[in-house]
Amino acid sequence: MFETKYLVRAPLLDPRQNVLGYKLGWQKKENGAALSREADLRQLLAFVGEHAAERLGLLYVEAVPGLLTADALKSVSPATTVLVLQQDALLDSGHMTMVVSLIEQGYAVALQNADLARLAASPALLSIVTQVEVAHDHPDLAAISRLSQISASSFSVLVRRFPGWREFDACASLGLNGFFPNLCMAARESNPNGELGPQTALILKLMKMVQDNADVRELEKVLKHDATISYKLFRYINSAGFGIEVEIESLRLAVAMLGYRPLFRWLSLLLAATSSTGFSPALMQAAIVRGHFAELLGRGALPKSEAENLFFVGMFSLLDRLLGIPMQEVMSRILLPEPVVQALLAREGPYGPFLALVEACEQEDGCAALYADALFMTAADVNQAHVSALAWAQNIKL
Repeated sequence: MFETKYLVRAPLLDPRQNVLGYKLGWQKKENGAALSREADLRQLLAFVGEHAAERLGLLYVEAVPGLLTADALKSVSPATTVLVLQQDALLDSGHMTMVVSLIEQGYAVALQNADLARLAASPALLSIVTQVEVAHDHPDLAAISRLSQISASSFSVLVRRFPGWREFDACASLGLNGFFPNLCMAARESNPNGELGPQTALILKLMKMVQDNADVRELEKVLKHDATISYKLFRYINSAGFGIEVEIESLRLAVAMLGYRPLFRWLSLLLAATSSTGFSPALMQAAIVRGHFAELLGRGALPKSEAENLFFVGMFSLLDRLLGIPMQEVMSRILLPEPVVQALLAREGPYGPFLALVEACEQEDGCAALYADALFMTAADVNQAHVSALAWAQNIKL
């Protein structure tokens, strides 16, 4: 059952680094009996249908022909599900008929490991394929891209996986979308001078004032120095992800209803979005997912205030990449509780294991099971928190 497996995701990025959806799968285990590919996929679709349908944007699932008539497909939404199939599987006339039927129901089909010659010579194949997935260094990448523009089917081209930001930039210059499995671990351009922009400095000032419980009128005066920050504050507070039913239009009302801690939480989100080295919406969303994922894992295991601290642990764990400065430098600019600092710098202390588990769930070959066992958590608990965090991040507006 999928209760013994750990979900892993690869975000689908457009050339501007916006997250369009995810390719989902099960984390690979070093040991343990492996189920058949089809059984694995059935379990994945069952989980997605139960917990994540229509909540995460487009969902890509690597499929096999035996799955095309499976009841498992009935549990997922055709409008948001893309079935990724090997090219050889679609050359079979029987499989082709099943795919046509699925497309008529609203499913999309992506072709994997495409061969340019066979693709160009098969009008039947071109007529049903909606997307073609290729390697970033595919020898016929440019030619397949041209074929997508002149083909009657007008299929789109996806890059199977970006190894790093250099490869992403090269494909983005061609206008291509693609999957970035190791997004959170890929090195980015640094900020060599360590200088933060004026908006970042203003947010840090506000965070310090909130920590000192400054009068709300003083906070309002500082906020008036930057209309953009004020606008983003109310956009965030009134977003679906925050769960407020009454629209809030003043800082005083926001503080009165929510308190200073949620305000500090919002400032931490906005801080991560003020990079002077090139803002990445995808990396920002990954930080939000980490924060809420860690927080959800802590609920029930830790007191409420400590579980809330895990949000900052998850969020700030990517601040060095978002701001382009070393984590030690980040910590010198923000006053945080010592357990939070321990987790961020060394994955130690009471919060360290939670962050390590969140990070493990981002890796195809990660060891999520080991970290979950150490925290006495089941795979079902971790997977539910994972998809809940992904859905929550989709609704946050900054």
